[in-house]
Amino acid sequence: MTLTQAAFGADTFTKKLALVLGGSLFIALAAQVSVPFFPVPMTLQTLAILIVGLSFGARLGAVTLLAYLAEGAAGLSVFANGGAGFAYMMGPTGGFLLGFVAMAYVAGLAAGRGMVTMLVASFAAAALIYLPGLAWPAAMLGKTMPELLSGWMLPFLAGDALKAVLAVMAVAGGMKLLAK
Repeated sequence: MTLTQAAFGADTFTKKLALVLGGSLFIALAAQVSVPFFPVPMTLQTLAILIVGLSFGARLGAVTLLAYLAEGAAGLSVFANGGAGFAYMMGPTGGFLLGFVAMAYVAGLAAGRGMVTMLVASFAAAALIYLPGLAWPAAMLGKTMPELLSGWMLPFLAGDALKAVLAVMAVAGGMKLLAK
């Protein structure tokens, strides 16, 4: 049972729609909490995505991220630092944006399971976004592997690990509160 099922009862289309909209809003708000970094900002976006995946489950988590990307493509300012539009999605962060769907799905596979399982899935999901995230600038901008590792990955690893731990603690804490 996922956190959202425990909190809101049986799934209905209306509840799922509300969760998708609320989840995409949560991610959009987290994306605005940004620390300037180069070439991409460090945000709380991935923390929110992990929480959505762990709370909603794999399929609903992935659908929520697809809705988030559709909102951004449609011109809503949901991406980091108010970014929006298809042109933004084709920029340096495009691979990470695509990886967010997989991130939510993989984290969601561990929804409703023990803390260790959720933590392993969260670390795997956080690592997974680097595949499209690094492949994109390599293909689009001609970046080399040393450039990608030093500028696009290594500075973010500690923060991603911390966000994975925080997401698991938040969801596990929510489940514990609901159990009482």
